[in-house]
Amino acid sequence: MRPLTEQDIRTSFVNCSRGEAKRLVTPRDLDERPWDELDFLGWRDPGAPDRGFLVTERDGGLVGVTLRLPSSRRGLPHRSMCSLCLTTHPVDGVSLMTARKAGAAGREGNSVGIYICADLACSLYVRGKKALPSGSRFEETLTTEQQIARTVGHLSAFLARLRD
Repeated sequence: MRPLTEQDIRTSFVNCSRGEAKRLVTPRDLDERPWDELDFLGWRDPGAPDRGFLVTERDGGLVGVTLRLPSSRRGLPHRSMCSLCLTTHPVDGVSLMTARKAGAAGREGNSVGIYICADLACSLYVRGKKALPSGSRFEETLTTEQQIARTVGHLSAFLARLRD
């Protein structure tokens, strides 16, 4: 992924108003991000634990999505798997995140959900750049490049559902 500026990020969002995009909290460490190893930029709002954000390159442009997390987590399995990168995490490592759909459907309250790494670090897990707090990823017969392609494919499918 190419390095992004705060302005790039704010103008990329497809499922919130311009005013909401202007007010959202962007990462302060953009200069320190490992851009060459990211398939998307993902972060959580430190002041609002129920909010996350994701920006990726798609079809020659940027697509940003605001995400909501549940305020309470009841009945989750002991371990759970991210739907994007297929990394298995202990109890709090994966969360159901929902995104309001783009356009009229989103204004009517329609949303799409996905189980994703709670820290939004899928790209780093797939590449082995970030270790899990307890254990490791399952060994796969796919190459790292194939796993990256699969993760990007899952992300593209999720983003497509936002525009349906």
